[in-house]
Amino acid sequence: MTQLNRITQNPDVMGGKACIRGMRVTVGMIVGQIGAGQSIDQILAAYPYLEHEDIMQALRYAAWRMEEREVVLATA
Repeated sequence: MTQLNRITQNPDVMGGKACIRGMRVTVGMIVGQIGAGQSIDQILAAYPYLEHEDIMQALRYAAWRMEEREVVLATA
């Protein structure tokens, strides 16, 4: 997805988890904070190096990943 240019994955950063702009801030952490009731403004205040678009892309990435389907192939 080209509109997710702030989401990076590097095996040397957080074990290859999806992160924000190569930082040690994972998409899962952002989504978890939203799920725990934190507002975007509260997250931005707690992590001043993040930008509003970072959080929006994290949410879009998480939604996109949830739409993926795993197809189990028959074994021979």
